[in-house]
Amino acid sequence: MSTSSFAEPNQNRGRNPEAGPNGFGTFGGVFTPCVLTILGVIMFLRFGYVVGNAGLLNTLLILAAAKIITVLTAISLSAIATNTKVEGGGAYFLISRSLGVEFGGAIGIVFFFAQAISVAMYVIGFTEALVAILDADPWFKLIAVLANVGVFVCVYVGAGWTIKVQYFILATLVLALFSFFSGAVDSFSWINVSQNMKPSYGGGESMFTMFALFFPAVTGIMAGANMSGDLKDPSKSIPSGTLWAIGVTAIVYAVMGLFLAGCSSPEILQTNTLIIGDISLWPFLITAGVFAATLSSALGSMMGAPRILQALARDEIFPRLTLFRVGSGASSEPRRATILTFLISTLCILAADLNTIAPLITMAFMITYGTINLATFYEGITRNPSYRPTFRYSHWSFSLLGAIGCGTVMLLINAKWAVLSILMMGVIWFFLYRKQVESQWGDLNSGLLFERTRKNLLRLEQSLYHPKNWRPIILAMCGGGRSRIDLAVLGNWLTSRNGILNLGQVIQGEVENRIDRISNQEELLEKFILDEQLTAFPNVVAAPTLTEGIEYLVQCSGLGALRPNTLLLGWPDAEAKAEPLVASLRIIAALRRNIVIARLTDDGIEPHRAAPGTIDVWWRGHKNGELMLMLAHLLKQHRAWRSRSIRLMRVIPNEEGKTEVLKHLEALAADSRIEVETEVFVSEQPIHVIGKKSRDAAFVFLGFELPREGQEGRFYQQMERFTERIPRAILVSSIGNVKLSS
Repeated sequence: MSTSSFAEPNQNRGRNPEAGPNGFGTFGGVFTPCVLTILGVIMFLRFGYVVGNAGLLNTLLILAAAKIITVLTAISLSAIATNTKVEGGGAYFLISRSLGVEFGGAIGIVFFFAQAISVAMYVIGFTEALVAILDADPWFKLIAVLANVGVFVCVYVGAGWTIKVQYFILATLVLALFSFFSGAVDSFSWINVSQNMKPSYGGGESMFTMFALFFPAVTGIMAGANMSGDLKDPSKSIPSGTLWAIGVTAIVYAVMGLFLAGCSSPEILQTNTLIIGDISLWPFLITAGVFAATLSSALGSMMGAPRILQALARDEIFPRLTLFRVGSGASSEPRRATILTFLISTLCILAADLNTIAPLITMAFMITYGTINLATFYEGITRNPSYRPTFRYSHWSFSLLGAIGCGTVMLLINAKWAVLSILMMGVIWFFLYRKQVESQWGDLNSGLLFERTRKNLLRLEQSLYHPKNWRPIILAMCGGGRSRIDLAVLGNWLTSRNGILNLGQVIQGEVENRIDRISNQEELLEKFILDEQLTAFPNVVAAPTLTEGIEYLVQCSGLGALRPNTLLLGWPDAEAKAEPLVASLRIIAALRRNIVIARLTDDGIEPHRAAPGTIDVWWRGHKNGELMLMLAHLLKQHRAWRSRSIRLMRVIPNEEGKTEVLKHLEALAADSRIEVETEVFVSEQPIHVIGKKSRDAAFVFLGFELPREGQEGRFYQQMERFTERIPRAILVSSIGNVKLSS
């Protein structure tokens, strides 16, 4: 099987424009770095310890579990890598372009530190081997720091030189493995295998601690992806190189586990960290292999971590990281980020040992792998048309299994550290979410929202409407917004927590002559919504007349069950405008829409500020009254109006029915569960009473009936007299779709 068989042929085969002059291929850019990182310090210095404690069967189970997780993750990684143009940043780049800025930023920080700490782990492994040979234990820290300086210098010179050196390291590693297997054949015994078949855990060890210790050995699958910006063709090299590396190293570890079990006792395996050298035919080759594997892994992590940080800085997610966005030379080497990586790894070398660092790295890598699987899972289930990976073997079920596997293993290894790691991720995610960082790329958040919205709209459309579920979906005719800002703000007050607000504008004229203006006005209306911090959607249409445009908007705005159920518009400023408007409102009422007309005078109060006074509802019957009281209640729910009280009032012509009417209003308030103050007035002149009692109210809700044809002028004059002493009147005509007792 050729290495190209893991990806579809002739797809995404263009050279990566970010690759610079290096432009490495599958073998040199992905397969070799992955193999060198996987067959590293854990294999040479801790794999015997794992076999001695866990036994051969459990070691093979640990190997299988680790490889299953990495295979599932590699499949997800391959799917994302073949679905987008891959640039620098490896796992961070892939996750951020799928799950968005918040997840990408959180993973980028965690993965950068994981890679930087990995440098320390590999350098410590190298130093352990060297100190054992030289018998220079007192100089351990100094030797480790000097080795780290050497790794830093190699990487600082440039990735091109470092990757070329890895071919020599790979050859040394192959010779070391040949030496081990040659020596193991001579000393192999099935008696030893039977002794090592079952677990023989030392103090405090378990299968899960062994898994935590071993898992960093297989985390090298990201070594190639971390070099994504330096590959000729990432969409081809990452899938094929990574999966081949996993397969080859799985065989190496399985065979090595069998030979370790067959060549030594559990006690020796647990205590002798250099057992592989003792078994091999030529021990000096094992020493060379240890040096080669540990240093190559350190080089890989020292190269990968700065590129993650540089990609983070270039995306400007964290402003304080912009210092690290600068690249050096033709290859844009992240030398500033390399210096920071060196400092972090040096601090870890001085502060910790191999057994302490390995589990921490395991948690960081498990979170990263889990998030990669989660990203691919969501890409698959949302069925986004843009998700078209050329990698043939991906499926959302594999990604889901990978994500569950990562989470489960984290909890089994160390529940406390797992929860702490997830909380740390959550804090970073929340920080970025609160900052509202804007990305310059698309992600699957919109796809998730679309799919969820689509399903919910269909369910809402199929569900039976009940007045109990009524919510305000308001179409506010505010023009360009700034011309009637009071209507836009009123609509926002009524819907901000419970409904949907659409801002409507009609451009008078024929559509073919107003195309550019429609587009411009939509942009202006969107800007108005942002500037005024409204929660609303813009709706702009062209129509021969204003009234026809309102009818168009009422019929066409919204979608399915989310079509506007209430029209909000301003009171006409002249009787001549009333006739065509009222005629149009009759059509709108026939279309089963509530009508709310706001008659607001300019009293010097800023539009966004709640006016002083009470919220008055003048009851005249259930038809309009229930909607009026509901709108008053919704208004009071807004934080600007919470301190205002609602007064439910009525005018009756004589004293005889006052007590009964008052009880009726109180019962109405109790049934509706809305806190109100009830009052009843006796007068033959209701207009005079309303004007006097509500003169200083913040808002006054009044019901009205649309006049018959030919009575528009009289209706206009009557309503003018009715509201002349009220600065802020809300006239309501309901279709009866609100029930307060529901």
